[in-house]
Amino acid sequence: MELDLRDYIKIIRKRIWLILIFVLVCTISTGVVSYFFMAPVYEASTKLIVNKSNEQQGLQQVDINSVNLNIRLIDTYKEVIKTPRIMGKVAAEYPQFNLTAEQLIDKVRVSSVNNTQVMTLVVQDNSYNKAVDIVNAVSKVFQDEIPSIMKVDNVSLLNEAVYVDNPVPVKPNPNLNIAISLVVSLMMAVGLAFLMDYLDDSIKTEEDIKLYLDLPTVAMIARIKEEDMAGPKAASTSSRQGQVGEPSRVTINQ
Repeated sequence: MELDLRDYIKIIRKRIWLILIFVLVCTISTGVVSYFFMAPVYEASTKLIVNKSNEQQGLQQVDINSVNLNIRLIDTYKEVIKTPRIMGKVAAEYPQFNLTAEQLIDKVRVSSVNNTQVMTLVVQDNSYNKAVDIVNAVSKVFQDEIPSIMKVDNVSLLNEAVYVDNPVPVKPNPNLNIAISLVVSLMMAVGLAFLMDYLDDSIKTEEDIKLYLDLPTVAMIARIKEEDMAGPKAASTSSRQGQVGEPSRVTINQ
Protein backbone atom coordinates (compact mmCIF):
# COMPACT_ATOMS: atom_id res chain seq x y z
CA MET A 1 0.00 0.00 0.00
CA GLU A 2 1.45 3.34 -1.04
CA LEU A 3 1.05 6.40 1.15
CA ASP A 4 0.89 9.95 -0.09
CA LEU A 5 2.01 13.07 1.74
CA ARG A 6 -1.34 13.51 3.46
CA ASP A 7 -1.10 10.03 4.95
CA TYR A 8 2.35 10.77 6.37
CA ILE A 9 1.12 14.01 7.90
CA LYS A 10 -1.88 12.19 9.37
CA ILE A 11 0.35 9.58 11.01
CA ILE A 12 2.58 12.30 12.52
CA ARG A 13 -0.40 14.31 13.78
CA LYS A 14 -1.95 11.20 15.34
CA ARG A 15 1.15 10.61 17.47
CA ILE A 16 2.40 14.16 17.82
CA TRP A 17 2.41 13.99 21.63
CA LEU A 18 4.52 10.85 21.60
CA ILE A 19 7.02 12.57 19.30
CA LEU A 20 7.15 15.76 21.39
CA ILE A 21 7.56 13.92 24.70
CA PHE A 22 10.29 11.65 23.30
CA VAL A 23 12.25 14.58 21.86
CA LEU A 24 11.81 16.65 25.02
CA VAL A 25 13.02 13.85 27.32
CA CYS A 26 16.07 13.09 25.16
CA THR A 27 17.04 16.75 24.78
CA ILE A 28 16.70 17.57 28.48
CA SER A 29 18.62 14.44 29.46
CA THR A 30 21.45 15.36 27.09
CA GLY A 31 21.61 18.89 28.48
CA VAL A 32 21.69 17.69 32.09
CA VAL A 33 24.45 15.16 31.38
CA SER A 34 26.49 17.68 29.35
CA TYR A 35 26.31 20.44 31.96
CA PHE A 36 26.47 18.51 35.22
CA PHE A 37 27.96 15.04 34.69
CA MET A 38 30.59 15.28 31.93
CA ALA A 39 34.03 16.39 33.09
CA PRO A 40 35.57 19.24 31.04
CA VAL A 41 38.44 18.33 28.72
CA TYR A 42 41.16 20.88 27.90
CA GLU A 43 43.57 20.94 24.98
CA ALA A 44 47.16 22.19 24.67
CA SER A 45 49.38 22.12 21.56
CA THR A 46 52.88 22.80 20.34
CA LYS A 47 54.30 23.23 16.84
CA LEU A 48 57.53 21.73 15.50
CA ILE A 49 59.19 22.62 12.21
CA VAL A 50 61.29 20.28 10.14
CA ASN A 51 63.92 22.50 8.53
CA LYS A 52 67.45 22.33 7.13
CA SER A 53 69.99 20.30 9.02
CA ASN A 54 72.98 21.98 10.67
CA GLU A 55 75.42 21.28 7.87
CA GLN A 56 73.16 23.18 5.47
CA GLN A 57 72.65 26.27 7.61
CA GLY A 58 75.44 28.18 5.87
CA LEU A 59 73.86 27.94 2.45
CA GLN A 60 72.33 31.18 1.23
CA GLN A 61 69.92 29.59 -1.23
CA VAL A 62 67.15 27.27 -0.14
CA ASP A 63 67.45 23.89 -1.79
CA ILE A 64 64.02 22.77 -3.01
CA ASN A 65 65.11 19.15 -2.82
CA SER A 66 65.97 19.61 0.85
CA VAL A 67 62.54 21.15 1.50
CA ASN A 68 60.78 18.27 -0.25
CA LEU A 69 62.86 15.79 1.74
CA ASN A 70 61.89 17.48 5.00
CA ILE A 71 58.23 17.40 4.01
CA ARG A 72 58.46 13.69 3.28
CA LEU A 73 60.22 13.11 6.59
CA ILE A 74 57.22 14.50 8.48
CA ASP A 75 55.25 11.29 7.93
CA THR A 76 58.15 9.36 9.40
CA TYR A 77 58.47 11.74 12.34
CA LYS A 78 54.75 11.44 13.08
CA GLU A 79 55.19 7.72 13.53
CA VAL A 80 58.44 8.06 15.48
CA ILE A 81 56.81 10.36 18.05
CA LYS A 82 54.18 7.78 18.91
CA THR A 83 56.62 4.98 19.73
CA PRO A 84 57.87 3.62 23.08
CA ARG A 85 61.31 5.01 22.24
CA ILE A 86 60.00 8.56 22.70
CA MET A 87 57.06 8.05 25.04
CA GLY A 88 58.99 5.69 27.29
CA LYS A 89 61.63 8.35 27.82
CA VAL A 90 58.93 10.94 28.55
CA ALA A 91 57.35 8.62 31.12
CA ALA A 92 60.75 7.99 32.72
CA GLU A 93 61.85 11.65 32.85
CA TYR A 94 58.46 12.96 34.01
CA PRO A 95 57.10 10.49 36.58
CA GLN A 96 54.78 13.18 37.94
CA PHE A 97 52.46 12.54 34.98
CA ASN A 98 51.67 9.04 36.33
CA LEU A 99 51.32 7.81 32.76
CA THR A 100 52.88 4.85 30.99
CA ALA A 101 54.31 4.95 27.48
CA GLU A 102 51.16 3.31 26.08
CA GLN A 103 48.93 5.85 27.81
CA LEU A 104 51.01 8.71 26.43
CA ILE A 105 50.80 7.25 22.93
CA ASP A 106 47.01 7.22 23.18
CA LYS A 107 46.90 10.75 24.61
CA VAL A 108 49.14 12.53 22.06
CA ARG A 109 47.78 13.42 18.62
CA VAL A 110 50.14 14.45 15.82
CA SER A 111 49.01 16.24 12.68
CA SER A 112 50.46 18.25 9.81
CA VAL A 113 49.22 20.41 6.97
CA ASN A 114 49.91 19.12 3.49
CA ASN A 115 53.03 20.50 1.79
CA THR A 116 54.28 22.24 4.91
CA GLN A 117 57.20 21.53 7.20
CA VAL A 118 55.19 22.11 10.38
CA MET A 119 53.92 19.43 12.75
CA THR A 120 51.37 20.04 15.49
CA LEU A 121 51.32 18.03 18.71
CA VAL A 122 48.03 18.09 20.63
CA VAL A 123 47.25 16.68 24.08
CA GLN A 124 43.86 16.61 25.79
CA ASP A 125 43.37 16.17 29.52
CA ASN A 126 40.92 17.06 32.28
CA SER A 127 43.57 19.45 33.66
CA TYR A 128 44.76 22.20 31.33
CA ASN A 129 48.07 22.63 33.16
CA LYS A 130 48.78 18.92 32.90
CA ALA A 131 47.99 18.97 29.17
CA VAL A 132 50.48 21.85 28.77
CA ASP A 133 53.19 19.98 30.68
CA ILE A 134 52.70 16.75 28.74
CA VAL A 135 52.75 18.29 25.27
CA ASN A 136 55.83 20.41 26.10
CA ALA A 137 57.61 17.38 27.53
CA VAL A 138 56.89 15.23 24.48
CA SER A 139 58.06 17.99 22.13
CA LYS A 140 61.30 18.48 24.07
CA VAL A 141 62.13 14.77 24.30
CA PHE A 142 61.39 14.26 20.60
CA GLN A 143 63.59 17.20 19.64
CA ASP A 144 66.43 15.80 21.78
CA GLU A 145 66.09 12.20 20.57
CA ILE A 146 65.54 12.63 16.84
CA PRO A 147 69.24 13.33 16.03
CA SER A 148 70.29 9.97 17.45
CA ILE A 149 67.38 8.14 15.80
CA MET A 150 67.49 9.66 12.29
CA LYS A 151 71.11 10.92 12.33
CA VAL A 152 69.88 14.39 11.40
CA ASP A 153 69.29 17.54 13.40
CA ASN A 154 66.48 19.24 11.54
CA VAL A 155 63.66 19.58 14.09
CA SER A 156 63.06 22.89 15.87
CA LEU A 157 60.38 24.04 18.29
CA LEU A 158 58.27 26.82 16.80
CA ASN A 159 56.14 27.50 19.86
CA GLU A 160 55.38 25.70 23.08
CA ALA A 161 52.16 25.50 25.04
CA VAL A 162 51.71 28.17 27.71
CA TYR A 163 49.57 28.44 30.80
CA VAL A 164 46.47 30.62 30.72
CA ASP A 165 44.34 31.90 33.57
CA ASN A 166 40.93 30.89 32.26
CA PRO A 167 41.26 28.01 29.78
CA VAL A 168 38.23 27.11 27.71
CA PRO A 169 37.43 23.38 27.54
CA VAL A 170 37.14 21.81 24.12
CA LYS A 171 34.77 19.12 25.40
CA PRO A 172 31.96 18.79 26.16
CA ASN A 173 30.12 21.28 23.99
CA PRO A 174 26.64 21.37 25.57
CA ASN A 175 25.03 23.40 22.80
CA LEU A 176 26.33 21.05 20.12
CA ASN A 177 25.32 17.99 22.13
CA ILE A 178 21.80 19.35 22.63
CA ALA A 179 21.45 20.19 18.93
CA ILE A 180 22.59 16.70 17.92
CA SER A 181 20.27 15.12 20.48
CA LEU A 182 17.35 17.20 19.18
CA VAL A 183 17.89 16.12 15.57
CA VAL A 184 18.58 12.46 16.34
CA SER A 185 15.69 12.09 18.81
CA LEU A 186 13.30 13.76 16.36
CA MET A 187 14.31 11.29 13.65
CA MET A 188 13.93 8.37 16.06
CA ALA A 189 10.54 9.59 17.31
CA VAL A 190 9.16 10.02 13.79
CA GLY A 191 10.50 6.59 12.84
CA LEU A 192 8.90 5.09 15.94
CA ALA A 193 5.58 6.70 15.06
CA PHE A 194 5.64 5.20 11.56
CA LEU A 195 6.68 1.81 12.98
CA MET A 196 3.79 1.82 15.46
CA ASP A 197 1.38 2.74 12.68
CA TYR A 198 2.75 -0.03 10.48
CA LEU A 199 2.37 -2.63 13.25
CA ASP A 200 -1.15 -1.46 14.17
CA ASP A 201 -3.48 -3.71 12.13
CA SER A 202 -6.70 -2.84 13.97
CA ILE A 203 -9.69 -1.38 12.15
CA LYS A 204 -11.00 1.86 13.60
CA THR A 205 -13.00 3.76 10.96
CA GLU A 206 -15.39 3.20 8.07
CA GLU A 207 -12.57 4.05 5.71
CA ASP A 208 -10.48 1.19 7.18
CA ILE A 209 -13.33 -1.27 6.52
CA LYS A 210 -13.63 -0.16 2.91
CA LEU A 211 -9.87 -0.13 2.46
CA TYR A 212 -8.90 -3.43 4.05
CA LEU A 213 -12.09 -5.58 3.87
CA ASP A 214 -13.80 -4.09 0.83
CA LEU A 215 -17.19 -4.43 2.59
CA PRO A 216 -20.01 -1.91 3.09
CA THR A 217 -20.73 -0.57 6.56
CA VAL A 218 -24.08 -1.84 7.89
CA ALA A 219 -24.17 -0.20 11.33
CA MET A 220 -21.99 1.73 13.78
CA ILE A 221 -21.75 1.59 17.57
CA ALA A 222 -21.10 5.08 18.86
CA ARG A 223 -18.79 5.69 21.81
CA ILE A 224 -20.78 7.09 24.77
CA LYS A 225 -19.05 8.79 27.67
CA GLU A 226 -19.91 7.82 31.22
CA GLU A 227 -21.16 11.28 32.12
CA ASP A 228 -23.65 11.10 29.24
CA MET A 229 -25.18 8.04 30.88
CA ALA A 230 -25.62 9.67 34.32
CA GLY A 231 -29.07 11.10 33.60
CA PRO A 232 -30.82 7.98 32.25
CA LYS A 233 -29.18 5.81 34.92
CA ALA A 234 -30.48 8.03 37.73
CA ALA A 235 -34.02 8.07 36.25
CA SER A 236 -34.02 4.34 35.77
CA THR A 237 -32.81 3.75 39.34
CA SER A 238 -35.51 5.97 40.90
CA SER A 239 -38.18 4.30 38.80
CA ARG A 240 -37.12 0.88 39.96
CA GLN A 241 -37.07 2.03 43.59
CA GLY A 242 -40.67 3.29 43.34
CA GLN A 243 -41.90 -0.06 42.05
CA VAL A 244 -40.44 -2.29 44.74
CA GLY A 245 -42.75 -5.19 45.45
CA GLU A 246 -44.72 -4.79 42.22
CA PRO A 247 -44.25 -7.46 39.59
CA SER A 248 -42.73 -6.31 36.42
CA ARG A 249 -44.83 -6.72 33.33
CA VAL A 250 -43.77 -6.75 29.72
CA THR A 251 -46.38 -6.11 27.05
CA ILE A 252 -45.74 -7.46 23.61
CA ASN A 253 -47.83 -6.07 20.78
CA GLN A 254 -48.55 -8.54 18.06
